This record gives sequence, structure tokens and C-alpha cells, in this order.
Amino acid sequence: MRPPLVLLALTLGCASGAARPAQAPAPAASALAAPARTATSDSSSVDRPQYPSTYQRHPNPPVLIRNATIMTAAGQEIAGGSIYFKDGRIVAVGTKIDAPPPDAVVVDGTGRYVTPGLIDEHSHLGVYAAPGTDAESDGNEATNPVTAEVWAEHSFWPQDPQIPLAIAGGITTIQALPGSANLIGGRSAILRLIPARTVQAMKFPGAHYGLKMACGENPKRVYGQKGGPSTRMGNMAGYRGAFIQAEGYRRRWDKWNSDPKGDPPDRNLKLESLAEVLRGDIYVQNHCYRADEMANMLDLGREFGFRIRSFHHAVEAYKIRDLLAAAGTGAAVWADWWGFKEEAMDGIKENAALLQQAGVRVNIHSDDPSGIQRLNQEAAKAMYAGMRAGIAVTRDQAIRWVTANPAWALGLDSLTGTLEPGKIADVVVWSGDPFSVYSRAIQVYNDGWLVYDRTDPAHQPRTDFQLGQTPAAGGGGRKDR
Repeated sequence: MRPPLVLLALTLGCASGAARPAQAPAPAASALAAPARTATSDSSSVDRPQYPSTYQRHPNPPVLIRNATIMTAAGQEIAGGSIYFKDGRIVAVGTKIDAPPPDAVVVDGTGRYVTPGLIDEHSHLGVYAAPGTDAESDGNEATNPVTAEVWAEHSFWPQDPQIPLAIAGGITTIQALPGSANLIGGRSAILRLIPARTVQAMKFPGAHYGLKMACGENPKRVYGQKGGPSTRMGNMAGYRGAFIQAEGYRRRWDKWNSDPKGDPPDRNLKLESLAEVLRGDIYVQNHCYRADEMANMLDLGREFGFRIRSFHHAVEAYKIRDLLAAAGTGAAVWADWWGFKEEAMDGIKENAALLQQAGVRVNIHSDDPSGIQRLNQEAAKAMYAGMRAGIAVTRDQAIRWVTANPAWALGLDSLTGTLEPGKIADVVVWSGDPFSVYSRAIQVYNDGWLVYDRTDPAHQPRTDFQLGQTPAAGGGGRKDR
């Protein structure tokens, strides 16, 4: 439960996700791109690349970690196991692995645990950067209830000093989201958590964009005195009106793309994002607390032909866990945060376990620059809360809450989230059982690159913001939810 002093601020920052069957992620297409058109000197913006990823894998020698407990997040926990990865891909996992090549780095995993890199489906790193002044408050474009035209990556500050702290907590991938002031807050950015000069150098290649939407108290409080919406029924009318416009926009572009004669339709960035949701190319990531509102949002998706990928926060998700399972919609929840505003009053610590029991793809998210540093402990709290209530939760299921399941929510589960041959080598070596409060990430490999080593200052990234400062624990950022 949160301290009462932050009640007033707990308002503006959450998300959710549009649903489709899990598949290999394709590059997020422009809402306007159907037949490929060649960009020329007289072409328009729609024919040109739209802020593409410039990410490149960092070179690293092959790595063999042996004699460790390997938590694959794919059904196995291998005592005395080994994992070998090379060129950014996992080659082998098991109890017996052939001798590595001479150039391989051999890591003694005795007493250590190894997991996939942790994934936070709901983060505001970079858009609410430390030191947390108004100058770094770039998460909410609170000028209109519907701002689908804004992209979180255009606010993201790669020099946020909170990023190295999250890396040291074992995080390898995040979804950086706009806040939750608006009904529709804009596009998310799926980022590899590595030191970089630009956000484009962090963008996960081929990842689907998310569209941040928000239910409940936040939008109606922010806009109640600014022309509305001021009620939950006003919120629903706002979503519906926006998608009705997007349907017309999509039809106009589909018609022109099938027969590109004459001038194309005028480009509208707001409707472009919404049209991509209707096409299934952008995943809806939906901040929503109350069960009744989540049910309404499922119906909204049915009305306009899309599915919610994931409800975020979802404090009352346990009340409609059967509906979520039937809809194929995930839930990103906290372990034990509740009670900090009216719509958060019915939270229970068994939420994640009950959702797991019902077959919902549940994951543990942070929505917090401090919580992201110990996401493994949040998963442990939720696991043990379920077990104390008599709900069977396995260790494999619990580690999936911060690895494989958020990978699915982002459409990346064919690439990362488990330790299996062929998957990207996002790997964390822990000092002990990751479900213990005493364990720390010792090494973090992102795409096979040793981005962090607790024992080696040369592999402890710091941002330009921290130059000239003595390394110290801490962080910053906004306090709203």
C-alpha cells in the first residue's frame, strides 16, 4: 500500500495492449503503407522511413555459464546446468554441453542462478526522467483527451540516470509508455535497455508499437474542468468517437492504396495510429483498474474489431479473470500496490496468482523507477501471496511473470523471454535464488553483450548526467500512477 502523502499525485501514468495471436513480430507498419512506394525527391513523408530502429548488436565473445541453476522460463529449472550463447543467440542449454571454442568466456555459475533477461511491460523511464523536475516531465501531452499522434520515443531521454539502475536489476527490455492523463495517450516505444546516445539506437527492431489508453479516474479528473470528459460514460464516448473517425480514415487510405490514382488522402497522425490498431499492427496497452471498466473496454474492442493486448494495473482483474482468459487478453499487475485512490481500493495480493490459475497471461510490471530495480522480488511477493492462499503457483510460472509473459504482451515471445536454443541471448546471472531479497544480478547480457557486471566497474554503465558524481544508490521520477 502506498503512503497517503502521494495520494494527490497518483494519477497520470499507465497502459495496456491490443490483442492478436502470438507471432513473430513484424516491423511496425505505417498506417498508410500498403503497396510499397519508392521515396523520391517529390515524394511525401508517408513514403519515407518513420523513425526506424538503428539498433545494432554489440560484439561479445561466446559465453559458457556452467554449474548454475538454470531457470529457463520454458518449463524447466535445471540444477547444475549450463548455457552457451554466441553471436547474440542461445546455442545450447542443459546439464551437458560440449566444450566451448577457445575464444569463449567461461563463467563459473556455482551457487548462482540464471534466468532470461527481465522485461517490464510498463515503464516510464526516459519520459519521466530523473531528477524529476518539470523539465523532465514529458510523459503526458495533457492538452487533449485523445493524443494518439504523439510517440513516447520523441520524449525519451537516453541519458536518464535511472536506466543504469534498472539494468543493474536485470532488466533487458522495457515498454516506455506515455502517461495516463488522456483517454488515448499515444504510442509506446519498445526498447532494449542498453547505454545509447539516441532512442532509435535502443528500439527493439521489428517490435510492434503499443497504443496507450487509459480508463477511469485520471482522464475524467484531468479534463473534467477543461471541456470533458468528466464521467466514465464520457470516457467511453470519447474512445468510440475517436475510433469511428479512424474507421473512415482507414477506408480512405485502403481505397487509395489499392488504386493509387490522383492525390492521396491528407495524412492525419492521430488517425494514423488508430487505424493501425484497427489493422492489428499496433497493440492496445490499456491502463484500467476496475473490473466493470475492463469489461467495457473488451466490448469496445469487439465493436471496432480489435482486442486489448493487455490491461495494466488491473487491480480488480481477479473479478473478471474468466472474461480475460476467454478474450485472450493479458494483465500487467503489481504484487501488492493498492488503496492509493478510490479505483484502487479493491486490490488483493492474490491477484496475479488467481489470474494465473484462470489461464490469463499475467505479468508483474513496475510503473516505477524504484520498483523496476527489483522486479524479481515483486514476482516473488506475488508468488508467495498466492501460495499462502492455497493457490498453486510454480516457480516456472512466477519467473514467466517477468520474462516470457511480458515478452508475449509485446509480441516478442518468439525472440526472447525464455532460455531456449535459437532465442536471443538476454541472460541474467544472479548471486542466488532470484526469488530471494538477498539475491542481486551479478551479470546482465543483452543480446549476448555483457552490459553489466557487478564485479567490474568497466561494465557498470553510467549516463552523462552522472559524470563527476560519486556512484550512489538512488533514482528519481514521477510519483503518479
